[in-house]
Amino acid sequence: MADCLFCRIVAGDVDADVVHETERTLAFRDTNAQAPTHVLVVPRDHYENAAALAAGDPAAAAELVTAAAAVAEADGHDDYRLVFNTGPGSGQTVFHTHLHLLAGRPFTWPPG
Repeated sequence: MADCLFCRIVAGDVDADVVHETERTLAFRDTNAQAPTHVLVVPRDHYENAAALAAGDPAAAAELVTAAAAVAEADGHDDYRLVFNTGPGSGQTVFHTHLHLLAGRPFTWPPG
């Protein structure tokens, strides 16, 4: 989608600090980091949110988690948080599925 920021990053039209990529995923550092390690893992194909990805390509949803684990390990983290925001009420601001990998500091529960 031409107007989607993450599609433009996947296409190489917008610069990003890419830290991991596979045939179906791309992982890059978040420019608004909320932790020492804050990486967004996206499918190369466009899906609006995590629910749409799970319905349309469940294997790709699993690959996002696998890619996030590889990034966490490469950054030296055994403990990390994975977050999907689905819909504007949850805080989703870019409507291309993305998994947040957060690590490198303690996290509380519930998040908020």
